[in-house]
Amino acid sequence: MNWSQLNISIAGLQQHYQRNDFSPRQLVEHLLNLEPDDTRHVWIERLTPAQLEPYLQALESRDPLSLPLYGIPFAIKDNIDLAGIDTTAGCDAFRYRASQHAHVVQRLIEGGAIPLGKTNLDQFATGLVGVRSPYGACRNAFNPEYISGGSSSGSAVATALGLVSFALGTDTAGSGRVPAAFNNLIGLKPSRGLISCNGVVPACQSLDCVSIFALSVDDAQNVLTVAVDFDPNDPYSRANVFDNGPRRYGLEQSPRVIGIPAATNLEFFGDSRARDLFAQALDRFRQLGHQLVEIDIAPLLQAARLLYQGPWVSERYLAIEALISQQPEALLPEIAEIIGAGSDFSALDSFKSAYQLQHYAQIKDRIFRDIDVLLTPTTPTCFTIAEVQNNPIQLNSQLGTYTNYMNLLDLAGVALPAGFLDTGVGFGITLQAPAFSDISLLSLANAYCEQSELTMGATGLAMARSQTDKPAHDRCVDLVVCGAHLEGMALNWQLTERGAVKQSLTTTSADYRLYAMNDGRPALIRDEAQGGQIEVEVWRLDKSEFGSFVADIPPPLGIGKVELADGRWLPSFIAESRAIHGAQEITELKGWRNYMSGRS
Repeated sequence: MNWSQLNISIAGLQQHYQRNDFSPRQLVEHLLNLEPDDTRHVWIERLTPAQLEPYLQALESRDPLSLPLYGIPFAIKDNIDLAGIDTTAGCDAFRYRASQHAHVVQRLIEGGAIPLGKTNLDQFATGLVGVRSPYGACRNAFNPEYISGGSSSGSAVATALGLVSFALGTDTAGSGRVPAAFNNLIGLKPSRGLISCNGVVPACQSLDCVSIFALSVDDAQNVLTVAVDFDPNDPYSRANVFDNGPRRYGLEQSPRVIGIPAATNLEFFGDSRARDLFAQALDRFRQLGHQLVEIDIAPLLQAARLLYQGPWVSERYLAIEALISQQPEALLPEIAEIIGAGSDFSALDSFKSAYQLQHYAQIKDRIFRDIDVLLTPTTPTCFTIAEVQNNPIQLNSQLGTYTNYMNLLDLAGVALPAGFLDTGVGFGITLQAPAFSDISLLSLANAYCEQSELTMGATGLAMARSQTDKPAHDRCVDLVVCGAHLEGMALNWQLTERGAVKQSLTTTSADYRLYAMNDGRPALIRDEAQGGQIEVEVWRLDKSEFGSFVADIPPPLGIGKVELADGRWLPSFIAESRAIHGAQEITELKGWRNYMSGRS
């Protein structure tokens, strides 16, 4: 194998394995020899060949196609447990040997993934810079003088450098999105509770999320599919909803209403290049056909202040109460200052802040009644390591401008690359929407990435085109409905429960007659001599669900092909000739919805 031709992305490795280019063992041997000096301070502990042996042996008898993440190497932020390996959370005095895998790590390993090591982080996941670590300041994958972003610093840089295919981080205030931006990665911050935090050292337990760093949107979606699982041992775990399942990935391609911050809300702290890159990203979404509307996000930015200026800091204190109360000197000075303030809040403070947050949450709900998605910069700019060390609190706070409110307000988010700053480091944008919109956001993110011709991390490899981009997808059926399955009608649930997504409202060609049968259902008959145009909707349905849907259709209706006004012939309900015996013709009403409105 010519390792210079290695495509370390999940999709790339799956192709390598199918061609028998190498085995997982050979891949791991190659990866362990990369960056041996760790000059960027990526790792806290890298697994030895002996420690990796059980994971490799478990794959030797398996077919590469039998596991979704077969032979895929990944890294784990060192506040997430890996059995038999120490967890430090960036503090040696806190170190303990994990007796079992974190729930999410267990799921990934069962899916075939191989853990290569534990990565550096801002101590106790408190920071957005990647500098606050006794194991060394983690350096940016593109410009080592600049910060990597944090707190999931090592996970991001390991992925960007191609040392692993993906990595786990955590994200309470932006720790899974800020490093993604600076290192040209996809950073998925899932809905709270979607991925179990059992086996994760808490920062703010009520807000924490396990996040995913990936080289492409497809890869992030693949990891999410394996990682998602309701865990009764995590008190904040939440079961996923049907509409947020993997079968919907790539289905939603209709134009959306995207909110963007009003000009008065935007702050780049003097970085004109960042401002220009954000404007260019907005233009890409316009080119994709989406409607962009300015939104006043000032209430969201005000809510963000509660995360570090309110009693949620007390959760950070509670997570390490024994250590900080007995050995405060074991913490880095700035971490001790931030977390130590958590002991000062009273129950009165907690309720006051909870009331404030509820007020902001209602404003957030009103905002998302008018838009489908909110789009912001991920960060305003990026700083050098020296700048952050000289001004650690203020600059860290500036990096959280567009990230700190999201978990407080129960939003999901996907951070995406959007070019490079003048310093050579990455700049990013973030798509966000209410909880359980993860797959919808990933679908929109994927369309943007394919419009933008991005590279993957610092590998120099172009991001491959997704397998979900074919018109009327190979894995989906575009189905025409004309009656009770229309949106809002009595049987529409039979489509939505199967994950179907509405594509358009249109009409048939002028060749159809519509009848109301005696049993209350519509019958569509083709009649090129006396027909008319009938209003219909097009819904996109996964092929795996199409069979069960058709099986539920009672006679005399069935599925055939209907011609639309634009000339396409698509599957639709059609009727046998006996269906119109005694039926009422309603062609002149031009659609079933008009007929039902008249009846009511």
